Amino acid sequence: MVEVFAVASGKGGTGKTTSTLALGMALAREHDVTVIDADTGMANILFHAGLTEAEPTLHEVLAGDAAVEAATYDRFGMRVVPCGTSLAGFREADPSRLREVVATIAADAEVILLDSPAALGSRTAVLPIVLADRIVVVLQPTVPSLSDGLKVQEYATTYGTGVAGLLFNRVTDDAAIDEIAGKAERYFEGETLASVPESDAARAARRASEPLLAHTPESAAAAAYRQAEDGLEVREGLSADVAERFQSAVIPEQS
Repeated sequence: MVEVFAVASGKGGTGKTTSTLALGMALAREHDVTVIDADTGMANILFHAGLTEAEPTLHEVLAGDAAVEAATYDRFGMRVVPCGTSLAGFREADPSRLREVVATIAADAEVILLDSPAALGSRTAVLPIVLADRIVVVLQPTVPSLSDGLKVQEYATTYGTGVAGLLFNRVTDDAAIDEIAGKAERYFEGETLASVPESDAARAARRASEPLLAHTPESAAAAAYRQAEDGLEVREGLSADVAERFQSAVIPEQS
């Protein structure tokens, strides 16, 4: 069985990478999980997972200079494929090769999480959403964030990708989360998985180069991510069928 989720937001600053790794660790309690940093232009996972010295990375894989197995690292109960941060690596990378990367990993994983780019203005940014079975939309509790998230949903449904759910992140005490969540339920296809409170723990975890659930597992934010995982039912799919679909996925014609 294998299912691929793209964790997407439509804008930066929502805590998408923190959410990707937190969901990955939570899902890894019962599933074989691989996290891929598909944000090849603004990679962050290597900073969050203690992999800043890792070589090779996804950049080298997408450039045809390394096998994906060589760029896959065991971290915090998951397998992690980080992406490099150099401009030269980004220029050499061929984003279309992400199809083969995901297809290869799908042969051995039960769950794949793609940390997607925040903006949707390029084929590179849209491709993880196209490749995924379903998306998890990370939102802040504001109307503009809902608007950005709806753009992500529109892209997803256009290419046949479903919506697994919504994750409100960085929720402050004064946020009108009930009102915002009510609006979201009217416009989004997925249900709200959890509301993650604004927390110093997430910032401290990043400084320590650890995922939130490893650094502060008893925090309220960590508990909210575990709640989100409880509502995220993993669907079964045959690895061979999924791999074939990835390899033949059509790259959007977008500049």
